[in-house]
Amino acid sequence: MSDSDRCYLSGLRILNYRFNSEAELRRKLRSKEFEASDIDAAIARLRKEKWLDDARFAAAFVRTRGQKRLGKLRIRRELTAAGVDDEVAARAIADNVDPEVEGERLAAACAKKLAALTRREGELTDAGRQKLIGYLLKQGFEMSAVLEAVRRK
Repeated sequence: MSDSDRCYLSGLRILNYRFNSEAELRRKLRSKEFEASDIDAAIARLRKEKWLDDARFAAAFVRTRGQKRLGKLRIRRELTAAGVDDEVAARAIADNVDPEVEGERLAAACAKKLAALTRREGELTDAGRQKLIGYLLKQGFEMSAVLEAVRRK
C-alpha cells in the first residue's frame, strides 16, 4: 500500500469519527507526518468522493452548536477557527439559524445565567448585570439583542 493510500485511509478514519473541515483534516494528517503531496492527493480524492465538504461541515456545525444556547457570532468565530472560509460560514449561518429560534436561545441563556447570579448575589446588582451582559456577548449574541434581553429582566 502506498503512502498516498495510507493517507487517504487515515483521512477516512478521521472523517468516520466526525465531520472535519478541510483545514482541520489537513492539520490532523500533517500531525501524522504524511508528506504534503500525499495529503493533497488524499484531500482531493476525499473531496471528489464527497467525503469532505466544507459547506456540509459548516451547516452541520451550525445546527449542532446552535442547540447549545450559542449565538451566531460565536458559531461564526468557531467556524473560522476550524478553517472554514468566511463566505461558506456566512452562508451556513444564514441558511441554518432562524432569528426567532436564536431569540429563544438568548432568552434561555439569559434566564439561566440570571438565576445563577441571583442565587449567588441575591438581588441583581449593576455588577451582576454587567456580568450577565458579558456572558451573553461571549456566547455570541449581538449587543443590541443582549441589551434588550437584559433590559426586559
